Amino acid sequence: MVELRNEDPSSFQNFMRMSPAMFDELVNRLTPRLTRPSTNYRTNLQPGLKLAVTLRHLASGTKYRDMAYGWRLPHNTISKVVREVCQAILDEYLDEQFTCPSTEEGWRQLSNEWMHIWNFPHTIGAIDGKHVACKAPPKTGSEYYNYKGFFSIILLTMVSSDYKFLWADVSGNGSASDAQMFNHSELKEGLENNNITGWPRPDPLPNDTQDVPYFIVGDDAFSLRTYLMKPYSAKRMTRKERIYNYRLSRARRVVENAFGILVNRFQVMLTTMQHHADTVRLIVKACMILHNLMRSRYPMLQNQLLDRELSNGDMEPGAWRMGQNLIDTVDVQAPNRDSKEGKKQRNLLKHWCNSPAGAVSWQDGMVDV
Repeated sequence: MVELRNEDPSSFQNFMRMSPAMFDELVNRLTPRLTRPSTNYRTNLQPGLKLAVTLRHLASGTKYRDMAYGWRLPHNTISKVVREVCQAILDEYLDEQFTCPSTEEGWRQLSNEWMHIWNFPHTIGAIDGKHVACKAPPKTGSEYYNYKGFFSIILLTMVSSDYKFLWADVSGNGSASDAQMFNHSELKEGLENNNITGWPRPDPLPNDTQDVPYFIVGDDAFSLRTYLMKPYSAKRMTRKERIYNYRLSRARRVVENAFGILVNRFQVMLTTMQHHADTVRLIVKACMILHNLMRSRYPMLQNQLLDRELSNGDMEPGAWRMGQNLIDTVDVQAPNRDSKEGKKQRNLLKHWCNSPAGAVSWQDGMVDV
């Protein structure tokens, strides 16, 4: 570690998935939480060693027994260290790196960023779910067995236009669907009852006069509501509907990019995690917090991974797409439970996307392709 840091910082960054500066910040912030007194039987492990072991496990997904030889630590000790460090990251950074706005101005700022970067109005966030593979927990039957044929927990999350995680729920088991998790989440309850602190009041779309509620965007797995917009069905679409779907997809794919960046940075999530389900959830939370920390204070660590939008509307794939294939969720067929008000609002957005008020110059060419 010392040789890499002093002689080859780029290799240190590749090994730890972060720069020396970020590693130092984590050591300084977590040292009080990771320091334990030495005893007559053994010397306490240093906080920096605990952090390095944990980060290497998150970055590579290497099994504890294989790591034991390189780090000169017993595999059962490493298992305790990983849980201890992940919990310390959660306790230290959760309130700082994983909070939603609490004022109307804060929510509107998120919406303005979506409009500025992805050209979709009144959007607060993009929501989607991801299966994180794990070993079958004992005595759970098919509770964790998903429709793709493996055991998993579900990560359901909402992200900002800058690929930061705003809200997440990792309580779901593999047999559930994204829609089921969302329907039982505090996020849907807050949106349904309109009691999210500071949620902006409806106002007109850009260059328009009719008030429209603010919303999140998702795929066809979710039900259409005024607070959740999704694409039109792929059958017998008109040209205007195809343009709307294209515009929506430019915003919605941000959450898929965020998943790709997360799991290619912390490749333990690309493996079948050999942990207890509660430990899997703890590790996933810690990875998301580290991801948000990079996005907010060390963005250059991840910018090379992002998809880039070119001036003509084309997408240049980010480096995360060149890595291992993701075991991602796909569009799930769901019953037609779309609300009438949601359909009206989607039609209004469709007309706005096809009008001089909201059209972008390249959308016709993208739909023709």
